[in-house]
Amino acid sequence: MKSCFSIFGRSEKLINMKKISLLVFAAITAISCEQDKIAYVDNTKLIKEYQEKIDLENEYKIKYENFQKKYDSVSSEFQKEAQAFESSAKSLGQAKAQEQYNALMQKRQQMAQSLQQQEQMLQQESSQEVDSLVKKVRGFIKDYGKNNGYTFILAENEGGNVFYGEDSKDITDEVLTELNNTYKAKK
Repeated sequence: MKSCFSIFGRSEKLINMKKISLLVFAAITAISCEQDKIAYVDNTKLIKEYQEKIDLENEYKIKYENFQKKYDSVSSEFQKEAQAFESSAKSLGQAKAQEQYNALMQKRQQMAQSLQQQEQMLQQESSQEVDSLVKKVRGFIKDYGKNNGYTFILAENEGGNVFYGEDSKDITDEVLTELNNTYKAKK
């Protein structure tokens, strides 16, 4: 009988040891989780209020306005040419009128292609600048996290990467201030 009780006694000790090991593991895990410094930034707000992005938008707004003025000017010139042709076409022979009309249409097509290429180049340039800016901001956030002891900095955006975060974990304003100060210093 004694051996039966000693087996149960050992099992009980083994179970207690497993419980203690599990509790120690849970405590260590909890402590290490508490040591992780986690925060999040609101990507939308960060990009929207980043001064370099605002300056970039203003720069491209001016470029698009200048392009629009050029487009309007070229269109106006072409309209004048078309009206002049229309006025003189009645006095020309049919063959000569057809020849001038074809030349005018070819010129119109070339102008339209040229303007379309310029607009596409402007859009592509703008897109590349924005992509570069986004990469720059991501790199800044990564460095900010390393320099300030964060284990994770999550991104909150309209896509829903962070569905909930305590307000105290939102470092958007801090990062935005640093980002804008760094930009102003380089300006």
